[in-house]
Formats: sequence, C-alpha cells, structure tokens
Amino acid sequence: MINNQQDNQFKFSPSVLAWPLYFVLLLWVVFWADGKFHLHLTEFGIYPRTLKGLRGIVFSPFLHGSLEHLYNNSIPLLVLIAGLRYFYRKQALQVLVYGVLLSGFITWLIGRESYHIGASGLIYVLVSFMFFKGMQSGYYRLVALSLLIVMFYGGMIWYVFPDIEEGISWEGHLGGLITGILFSRIYSTPQYKKQITYDWQRPDFDPSQDPFMKRFDENGNFVNPPKPEPEEELTDGHGEPVTQVTQGNLSTASHTHNAPVFRIVYNYIPKPAEQEGGGDIEEEKAD
Repeated sequence: MINNQQDNQFKFSPSVLAWPLYFVLLLWVVFWADGKFHLHLTEFGIYPRTLKGLRGIVFSPFLHGSLEHLYNNSIPLLVLIAGLRYFYRKQALQVLVYGVLLSGFITWLIGRESYHIGASGLIYVLVSFMFFKGMQSGYYRLVALSLLIVMFYGGMIWYVFPDIEEGISWEGHLGGLITGILFSRIYSTPQYKKQITYDWQRPDFDPSQDPFMKRFDENGNFVNPPKPEPEEELTDGHGEPVTQVTQGNLSTASHTHNAPVFRIVYNYIPKPAEQEGGGDIEEEKAD
C-alpha cells in the first residue's frame, strides 16, 4: 500500500512531452532566426563581470554558435527535461528557471573574458540535480534514475575542468554542476518509505518479544528451546487413561482402550398357570 501511494507521485501528463519539445523547438527557432536575418545574437551571451554581460544570464541558454552545438544540446535536453517533469513534477519549473539564473550568474562570476553561450549549463544543472537528489532519497525508482544518468552522462564530469577541450565553456558546466548540487539539498521531495514486509522492519519492533530472536542468547549463539513439560495423564476410576474431547463449551472424556461391556440381567417370575395339584415354580432368565 505504501509503495502504491509513493508511485502515485509519478504521473504522466502531456507536459512531460510538451515541455522538452517546446523548449528545444524554441532553441531551433532562435538559431534559425539568427542565421536567417543575421541578428548576431552572440553578443547577448554572458560576458563575465560586466553590466552588459548580465543580460546573458537570461539569454545565453537560447543561443548557439553552430548547428553541431545546437544538436548536441538538443538530445540531452529532450530526455532530461522530460525526466525532470515526470519524476520531480513539483520542483520541475523551479529547477529550470532558477537553474538557468544561478548557473548563469556563477558563469558570470568565474568565466573568462569571452561570450559564453549555449544550454549546456542547464544540462549540467539537470544531470547534477537528478543524480544527487535520487541518491539522497534512497527510493528505488529515483536511485535507478540516478544510475541511468551516470551511465549515459557520467562522462560529462570531465568537462567541468579547464583545458579539457578548447572552445567549450567549462565555467558554465561547473556553474551548472554546483547549482544542481545546491538544488538537490534545497528542494525537498516526499519522504519515500520502504514497504514493510517483515515485522523487524517496523519502527516499534521489539526483538526481545520475537519468538525467533528468543532462540539466541546475549552473545548471539543459538539456543535450543526448553523441552515441553509432559502433560498430566487423565485416568478414569479404574486407572485407565482417557483423552479429553472438547466441542464448544462441553468437554467429554473417552477411553483410549475399549471400555468393558456390561450385561444387565433382569429376573422375573411369571405368573403361574392355575393347575391342579400345583407345581414347582421355574425361574427363567432373559438376557
């Protein structure tokens, strides 16, 4: 019953597919418009430690420098936003919005003097948040999600270090990683409880009252239970053993051996027939 209630926290709705599709579609529309009309939107990226560069905190996730850059970010965003919406429905919007702002601000603080653009910082926020939050919850579904994230995106950890690959914003990746860890501690999720299958899993379990635990002494050694005391044997008036037979509230005793058979003999004297001279009286016995 407990697991069923906890599993109800995960509900599929159209938003699980709509959110990632709309978000990625917006990225492609912005990229198309920038190339089509030569808008030079790169200048709206994050430029560290300048007032003008602060606007990039909001706009940089929607800007990409090449088609390859956009494609590499689109696939993870489709998967991760859908997973966030399904498994962390109540926290999804806050993680997305505040994740963009905080990771962008960290990039603005520590970044090199260059324009930082792309949604990779948000990807690191989602990966970091879902991994650490799942492990902290201890709930088997969320832990399984964390393991899947490590399997598919665990290699991303190397790109939070400088000089791993030229041309990438490791500062944005690091900002996203830090933001996800912070959010995993800040945003609370339901207290998932394991289903109680055995008595020893209950919080009020008393080992001293458990029949199985009584078989062990204080050192953990198995101890045979004491032999049961023999029951007192019931006998009848002649010393024959009897067994108790109980039915309802009535108790009767039956002999374990065949009881002796008693024959009852009735004696009677018939009325003599009137005969002359009389006669002897004959005694008859009938069984």
